[in-house]
Amino acid sequence: MNSSSGARTARDWIVDISCFLLAAAFILLASKPAASVSGTTHGVLVTDQVVGALSCAALWLRRRWPLELAVVLVSLSAFSQFVPGAAAVAVFTVAVHRPFRVTAWLGGLAVATTVVEPLVRPDPGLSLTAAVLVGSMLYLAVIGWGMFVRSRRQLLLSLRERARRAEAEAGLRAERAQRLTRERIAREMHDVLAHRLSLLSVHAGALEYRPDAPPEQIAVAAGVIRDSAHQALEDLREVIGVLRAPDDEGDGEGDGGEGGGGARPQPTLADLPRLVAEARLAGTDVSYESLPAGARADAVAGGVPAATGRTAYRIVQEGLTNARKHAPDATVDVRITGAAGEGLSVTVSNPLPLAPGASRSAIPGAGQGLIGLAERAQLAGGRLESGAVGGVVGGVVGGVVGGVDGAAFRLAAWLPWPS
Repeated sequence: MNSSSGARTARDWIVDISCFLLAAAFILLASKPAASVSGTTHGVLVTDQVVGALSCAALWLRRRWPLELAVVLVSLSAFSQFVPGAAAVAVFTVAVHRPFRVTAWLGGLAVATTVVEPLVRPDPGLSLTAAVLVGSMLYLAVIGWGMFVRSRRQLLLSLRERARRAEAEAGLRAERAQRLTRERIAREMHDVLAHRLSLLSVHAGALEYRPDAPPEQIAVAAGVIRDSAHQALEDLREVIGVLRAPDDEGDGEGDGGEGGGGARPQPTLADLPRLVAEARLAGTDVSYESLPAGARADAVAGGVPAATGRTAYRIVQEGLTNARKHAPDATVDVRITGAAGEGLSVTVSNPLPLAPGASRSAIPGAGQGLIGLAERAQLAGGRLESGAVGGVVGGVVGGVVGGVDGAAFRLAAWLPWPS
């Protein structure tokens, strides 16, 4: 409300002119009753009118000094019958723009002047009590109206602030969702590319150390390298597409099992035989069994929810990748058991090397795969355990567990399978 903070707007001009005209109209209405007051001479009446006109003109200062102007005008209203109109406008301004404590103090002063004014300038048409009641009701009505306007403005300001905060919180939630999506993409990229690149490394290493291999074996290895490189490029292209697309369109972790925008279908439990075949083609000895015994693998996979099957696929994929890295000559045992209503159990195990670092592949690893799998299993509502079992662990060298004969590394997970 401070005019020094900027020029008046069109609304400010309309309000100020309306207040001035309202105070001037009060002077016109009070002119005739004031002339009938006993003891009022022509000079006193003219002086009173001049003071009233100056009080109306002073209302243009109410935005700069609202409280000071209100105190002066309320004090003058005790001695002039033409000032109460301007004083009421000034009191209204204070009630709108100042706290209740200040408004209450000014209201008490205004009510006090209603007692003094009829004593100084008695009106023959009103008794003292009536004059005090009329003046007090006028000021109280003005104060009540001003406080209502103030509370309404504060309510609007609070609603705008709440809307602003809600918008800011929505932005923060959107940023957090984007960050979580990118973390999910990073875990997916680790699971997929680690598997593909480990296949590339195994076959490239075979070509390097067996240059005299039969042509048909070289052709098979070259074909696997080509297919794995192609799949790795496809995975990278999909990841880049997800990063560029909106989160609700590019996220391939939806329940439907497919990413938006034409992304390739995400793997499910029915794709495990193909994954095992790829591992065997890479030279890994894999023993795979999907129970219940005698049931077709695709029939069992068909009853598992897509999200659960996808999680199971990633667990087996990571287990095979880790086995290729740390125990490339070991036989990997993959077991899928469970039933609807009981849950799905996934177990991947392989014998530990007899010595720390023995037969270790040169394939590098980030060391975050098992952590990501545990998080994935928890998000799916299940649990995951990993570690050496069945023997005394000899030690840990370079991130590879060494043990004795009979010890194995076991990756076991339980995932929910609703009935």
